[in-house]
Amino acid sequence: MKFVVRPLHIISVGGYIVEVDFPYRNIIVVNPTEEPIKIDIPVFSTEWIDEQRKLGLEIIPTKDDDSFLKAFKKAKAKLDILKAEA
Repeated sequence: MKFVVRPLHIISVGGYIVEVDFPYRNIIVVNPTEEPIKIDIPVFSTEWIDEQRKLGLEIIPTKDDDSFLKAFKKAKAKLDILKAEA
């Protein structure tokens, strides 16, 4: 299955992590480009992170002790600056 991340858009794929021993609780995916980018879903391994980064996406993994909301807001603020410049 694939998702399309719209240009200058941010999503969370935590609900699509299927490995019990996966080191991250959630993953924030930011598309800072002007083009839509397809990503593979579900997430099976940490190699997925590197594969998506090669596509030009910003990937922000969060662990159990990280604040997902703080990381999401920080990424959103950065993306809003990019949108304003576009």
